[in-house]
Amino acid sequence: MQEVDICIVGAGPGGATTALHLAQKGIPSVLVDKAVFPRDKICGDALSGKVVNELKRISPELPDLLRQEQSQLPSWGIHFISPGGHQLSVPFKLNYNIAAHTPAGHIIKRIDFDNFLINEVKKRPEITLLEGIDINSIQEQEGRHVLTDKSGKVNLSTKLLISANGAHSSFARHTAGIQQEPAHYCAGLRAYYKGVAGLDKDNFIELHFLKDFLPGYFWIFPLPNGCANVGVGMLSNEVSRRKINLKKEMLRMIETHPALKERFASAELIGDIKGYGLPLGSKKRVISGKGYMLVGDAASLIDPFTGEGISNAMISGRWAAEQAAQCLAQNNFSASFMQGYDKAVYNRLWKELKLSRRMQKLLHYPWLFDQVAAKASKNATLAETISCMFNDLDLRERLRQPSFYLKLLFN
Repeated sequence: MQEVDICIVGAGPGGATTALHLAQKGIPSVLVDKAVFPRDKICGDALSGKVVNELKRISPELPDLLRQEQSQLPSWGIHFISPGGHQLSVPFKLNYNIAAHTPAGHIIKRIDFDNFLINEVKKRPEITLLEGIDINSIQEQEGRHVLTDKSGKVNLSTKLLISANGAHSSFARHTAGIQQEPAHYCAGLRAYYKGVAGLDKDNFIELHFLKDFLPGYFWIFPLPNGCANVGVGMLSNEVSRRKINLKKEMLRMIETHPALKERFASAELIGDIKGYGLPLGSKKRVISGKGYMLVGDAASLIDPFTGEGISNAMISGRWAAEQAAQCLAQNNFSASFMQGYDKAVYNRLWKELKLSRRMQKLLHYPWLFDQVAAKASKNATLAETISCMFNDLDLRERLRQPSFYLKLLFN
């Protein structure tokens, strides 16, 4: 039995970020993952400006190192395409005061981005990385958490457990009580295509809100070498209520929808279409307890409107490291003391998540989305105003006010 102070289960962006921030503080940790890196992770593969900011917080040179990766594409923004086919473009570069020539976002396959972070982990002597270790038992014993792998050869006893092992974390479900609620959970599919026509020259990612698919959406994210990440997402309760076969619906849209069929006419599917679940941050949850914290998807922190999860996982990882440092300094691992982590995470994310939830609900009114996008597509000033709203939380608050739409529609 190996005794440690901090054990992090799951070495994706949330877990790796936690370990790296701890290392910056000179605090050792053990980081465990059932996979051996590089490994694939089903995802949309888009990194927003928030991810770049979090990389910079880990180490100022990381954004530049990412830009040098040949596996990434710089991305300058998002195209939102309304049910009526109107396009609203939101540049990423408005998000953060960065140089005009520096992209705020990137698109990179998760197999490459996660490995990029793991390579940083491997440089840090404070981090013990254990790959290919499938933890299948976590028990609380005498105020500590004891972790055992399937083979029974790995036994770790830790003062503080940080669960960062994703949407299907058994610890989050069985110990922390995080339930999979269909109204706050999204079903998604991801595929890779080569030869999709009409990709944006500045690598804007595309979110298509197709009329037959609301309140879900269809995405196209360009990748290097003429490839694209293509997928769909829809709330699980809507999938069940409407008895939708997501894979069949996705292929049907690609083959028949006027906005898509010509673009995919010569495209080639690479590999299989894979499914995954997205636990949405559309409600507050208790994400810590006696001797543990939940990070990233295990804490259900995915943006309800855009489906972005990587940045929020990294943000929660940063705050988990802060809380862990305080726990060690005060030798206090009680559930009440751990609540400082919940408060820090939701102080940073809840306003944004709540507004995204309200914007998600707007998808139940496709005519309104169409009217806003149609006006914005013909009015540069309005388009810039709405772009700023997506990037500024205080301005975005107006998007939930009926008066904003009344003025917009009748002026």
